[in-house]
Amino acid sequence: MVPKTIHIIGAGLAGSEAAWQAANMGAPGEVQVILHEMRGIKGTPAHHTDGCAELVCSNSFRSDDAEHNAVGLIHQEMRSLNSIIMREGDKAGVPAGGALAVDRDIFSKGVTEALEANPNITIERGEIDGLPPEEWDNVIIATGPLTSDPLANAIKDLTGEDELSFFDAIAPIVEKDTINMNIAWMQSRYDKAVGAGTGKDYINCPMNKEQYETFIHELLNAEYGLFKEWELPSGSKSLAEQEQDTPYFDGCMPIEIMASRGIETLRFGPMKPVGLTNPHTEEEPYAVVQLRQDNALGTLYNIVGFQTKMKWGEQTRIFKTIPGLEDATFARLGGLHRNTFINSPKLLDSQLRLKLRPSIRFAGQITGCEGYIESASVGLIAGRLAASQALGQDFEIPPQTTALGALIHHITGGADADHFQPMNITFGLMPPLTKDEATIKYVDKKGKTKRAKLRGKDRKKAYTDRARRDLTIWFEQNKITP
Repeated sequence: MVPKTIHIIGAGLAGSEAAWQAANMGAPGEVQVILHEMRGIKGTPAHHTDGCAELVCSNSFRSDDAEHNAVGLIHQEMRSLNSIIMREGDKAGVPAGGALAVDRDIFSKGVTEALEANPNITIERGEIDGLPPEEWDNVIIATGPLTSDPLANAIKDLTGEDELSFFDAIAPIVEKDTINMNIAWMQSRYDKAVGAGTGKDYINCPMNKEQYETFIHELLNAEYGLFKEWELPSGSKSLAEQEQDTPYFDGCMPIEIMASRGIETLRFGPMKPVGLTNPHTEEEPYAVVQLRQDNALGTLYNIVGFQTKMKWGEQTRIFKTIPGLEDATFARLGGLHRNTFINSPKLLDSQLRLKLRPSIRFAGQITGCEGYIESASVGLIAGRLAASQALGQDFEIPPQTTALGALIHHITGGADADHFQPMNITFGLMPPLTKDEATIKYVDKKGKTKRAKLRGKDRKKAYTDRARRDLTIWFEQNKITP
């Protein structure tokens, strides 16, 4: 038997998970994985060791609540698929309330030793300083946000300069069903309908003069995070140099930078009210915050032009002062940091393959997922896809109602390719609950059967119950043993 070879570039969380999954499919020795890692030969500005799956920033994998949290749900799904990241994370756990946090040294050591001990995995140290050679017919690139410049430039040359970003300027995303539509309304400027538009493509949140001026004051006096030293472009150090040198994604300018240029700047920029009439008052508002649909399901809306470096607590506090967003649930908060990622919805097919060169798959944070666990989960699916290809087998992506399936669907076509930004797992990436799933029957005092909407934890549990049910069916249909 001649083993099938899979090359994986990058031994971070995604690459390590992909290697583990691929190496454990098929008969012993049927699949051989070569895991390429430059650390040990060439370092990065952020890593301190040459260990696999080194955690650069936080040591937290976030919530481990599989019943009421999308992150906890994806933890559970990964465990059921023999995830090395979750296995070693559980072993290295430290007290963190309802979250899974780890001793980062024990965790990385555990992952490294497991990969080194697997007879189907070879770890090769050295930089891959360009696109993989043509003879590598089954490759996963999982190099993360600190992809080396030679490889990043090669990807940019192949895909096009506009399809690879080195910094993201992220606008917050809101779950649509938490927006108060008794205050907000749907309308495009001047009711324009272009392409797939209907003339009612934006959610509009109105402000009067007092609300607008208070909002600007809060923006200018909020607390902001700073770049880490290794994130700074061109070695710049001062805030002014950061603003001048940072290559913002898609030309985005942080909202606080715009606000600092004059109190009226935002009202003549992303918050301009022209072409909009509030149907609740029949008047043109003084200023408007617009939200644009962010995914094909229509469950998520991003706040247009609101990319920011505000600290997350400040964002929640200030953005909830916007009329209509008082009770909003933020699927993602804004941010600005170094992050090499491709425009996955445009460049990748449903199997995570690069459309321009299908022998290459991408996995992890470079695909535009955000977070340790999200990166590892995409690596898990990529590894199984690559091994299935090597073995001549079909591999069906988990259904979109699961956390794994929702994340893969989002980065391979569910997100808006024209405004694509990195995303964490959230219930908003899943299809909305059906009427039966989203309500509960009860009998009122008159003996009549009625329905009440599920809210809060009950609503979240409805998503996780559905996900577990559908994942079990997927296991059975694909003859996978959890």
